[in-house]
Amino acid sequence: MNDVLNTFIENIKTKAPGFIAVSVTEIESGVAYDSYTADENFDPNLASAYNLEVVKAKLKAIEALGLKEEIEDITITLKGQIHIINIAPSKAYFIYLAVDSSQANMGITKALLNKYKKELNEAI
Repeated sequence: MNDVLNTFIENIKTKAPGFIAVSVTEIESGVAYDSYTADENFDPNLASAYNLEVVKAKLKAIEALGLKEEIEDITITLKGQIHIINIAPSKAYFIYLAVDSSQANMGITKALLNKYKKELNEAI
């Protein structure tokens, strides 16, 4: 699994325009499998810990509403950043990705995320 995580993070950090940080976090425990940041002042593990609460709340809301839907991603747009929370189909983990909104293109960013997470979905 470590090789798959390392490859995933390497691809995202080198190919996502405006890359700031990424982490892959287990939903049940909140423990990050792995993370990387290009900004020493941005802690992706701390961000993931807080965003886990967003994920859990949304999963509970979908269940409470009786929706037969799955979350693909949650996008949070800040003035200078875009944060994407991408939940695995298994609901075992989520990917948290932060990019600089002045450099990123949402379509390209999501396409790259979907491209590189395929192996991750099979490994975790």
